[in-house]
Amino acid sequence: MLTDPRFAQLAQGLTRYSTSLKKGERVLIDAFDIPDAMVVALIRAVRECGAHPMVNLHRARVTRELTLGATEEQYAPHAAVELARMQKMDAYIALRGSENIFEASDVPAARVQLVSRLMKPVLDHRVGKTKWVVLRWPTPSMAQQAGLSTEKFEDFYFRVCTLDYSRMKPGMAALSRLMDATDRVHIKGPGTDLRFSIKGIGSEVCGGLRNIPDGEVFSCPVRDSVEGCVQYNAPTVYLGQSFDHIRLVFSKGRIVEATGSNTKALNKILDSDEGARYIGEFALGFNPHILEPMRDILFDEKIAGSFHFTPGQAYERAGNGNKSQVHWDMVCIQRPEYGGGEIWFDGKLIRKDGLFVPKTLHKLNPDYLLPGKA
Repeated sequence: MLTDPRFAQLAQGLTRYSTSLKKGERVLIDAFDIPDAMVVALIRAVRECGAHPMVNLHRARVTRELTLGATEEQYAPHAAVELARMQKMDAYIALRGSENIFEASDVPAARVQLVSRLMKPVLDHRVGKTKWVVLRWPTPSMAQQAGLSTEKFEDFYFRVCTLDYSRMKPGMAALSRLMDATDRVHIKGPGTDLRFSIKGIGSEVCGGLRNIPDGEVFSCPVRDSVEGCVQYNAPTVYLGQSFDHIRLVFSKGRIVEATGSNTKALNKILDSDEGARYIGEFALGFNPHILEPMRDILFDEKIAGSFHFTPGQAYERAGNGNKSQVHWDMVCIQRPEYGGGEIWFDGKLIRKDGLFVPKTLHKLNPDYLLPGKA
């Protein structure tokens, strides 16, 4: 079996840095349409840490077929089994490949929502009770989304995913402290004039310990505090459907108007439950290698100079208690080539046109984070 040396390098980062595996810990490797060679590299890296690897293999076309006919009777016992297994895990590593990102586009939304609802306890336990990291796997379809050749995209992928994320720590700590001390946030840009409070919510840093690629600090609005409008400029895919030019209008925290390239489907998702029309996350992205959207949220939400403002479920950490089966990270890029924009905390300019302004946050700007910069 031929193995790319970058597989081992990535596996080392996932096991030693992202999940910091210890001797005797149990880790579930969830592999979605990725090469066996990468799964093997992960198994070996887990064992080198003295931990115990478990493997679950998924295939998108098989999952689609199961979901097409999903029923409560089918998925309730399945969810119970998956929860029992997750409760025995100390860590979770998921690599998610996809030959066709629209594989689930013809699955009825009601079926997807049924599966999401029944599997939510598994997700909640994994997020709240294990050390976890999730990442995509590079495929020709992802390269096509990014407008790159397969080889060039793979080079980009491994450069991003093996970044020295420890370099982000001082800047992230400073931004987290600032968010923790902030009450009022004001975001301005083309089509955007958004005001809300994050007082008392807290914040969390994301520097390679949860998602790869990484590079964000997130908080959450006080649930009823959001007022104004936001115009997102990054395209997105949710439940197998494409959405562009999404615009949301808020009153007392609730989305009262939602439009875009697929307005009917957008509103159907936002009507999934009461919490879907409230915001569950506010985050600033700053990965210096990720500059353009590619309809893959694990990359797009980390775009340098972006923020995302997320309808739906809030995290237990840095959350406002909002509950929903929806968690949809919608992204707005504020670098000059995307129209620019400003973010203000309690009347102080924090970021302008995608660059952090206060000296304490300069270590989150690309000229510091990119390799070779002082």
